[in-house]
Amino acid sequence: MTYCVALRLDAGLIFLSDTRTNAGIDNISRFRKMHRWETPGERALALMTSGNLGITQGVVTKLQEQIDADDANTESILNCRSLHRAAEIIGQTMRAVQERDRPLLNAYNENASALLIFGGLRKGGRPRLFLIYTAGNFIEAGEDTPYLQIGEHKYGKPILDRVVTAETSLEDGIRAVLVSMDSTIRSNLSVGMPLDLSVIDGREPKFLAERRIDQTDPTYAAISASWSESLKKAFADLPPFEF
Repeated sequence: MTYCVALRLDAGLIFLSDTRTNAGIDNISRFRKMHRWETPGERALALMTSGNLGITQGVVTKLQEQIDADDANTESILNCRSLHRAAEIIGQTMRAVQERDRPLLNAYNENASALLIFGGLRKGGRPRLFLIYTAGNFIEAGEDTPYLQIGEHKYGKPILDRVVTAETSLEDGIRAVLVSMDSTIRSNLSVGMPLDLSVIDGREPKFLAERRIDQTDPTYAAISASWSESLKKAFADLPPFEF
C-alpha cells in the first residue's frame, strides 16, 4: 500500500510520500512514488502515485516521453498553457494507460486502480493542487480543504483537519505532514520508510526542499518522539468522566 499527502498553502506546496510497496506479507519492496519536474524560473511540478504500480509507472513514463520529445508540436506538462491543462494531460495519459492495460489485468483478476496527486506553480500563477482518479477525471484542492491524500489516509487525517489551513506556514505545514505520516506508519504496516519530501515556493516556481528521510533522520525522530509524549500528556490532562 502507500500513503501520500500534499498541502496547498498560501506560502507554497508541500508533498510527502512513503516508499513501501507490498504484494502480500512476504513480498515487500521500495519504489519511489514522488516525481519532480522543474524548468528554472518557469515551472516547478510534483506528482505522487498510489495504486497499481505498473499503471502508475506507465503514466510517469509517458509523461516523461512527452517532455523528452522537446517538440513544439508535442504538448507536455512543462509546456502547456496552465496547471489545469497539465492536470488534463495527466488525466488523458492515465486513461490511455488504463485502456491499454486494464483488459489484461481484469482477465487475471488484478486491480488496475490508481490515484495521483499533482501540483505545482508556474510563473505568474498561483500554487495549485489536484487529485487525479483512475478514470482520468480530477478535483482541485481549495480553501475549505487545502490538502489531499491518497493511499492509507485515515490514520493521518485527524491532525490535518485540526491544524492545517491555507494560512498555515510552510514550517508548520511540514511538521503537520510529518506527524500525519508518523501516525500512519505506526498504525499500518503497509506504509513505511524512507520518505520523500518536496516543498515548492508559493511566490516563484522553484523547489525549496527535496529531501529523503530515513529512520536515522534526527529531525523526524525528534518530531515523532515529541508528538507521542505530547499525546500522552494531553490524554493524562483530560478531565475525568463521571459515571
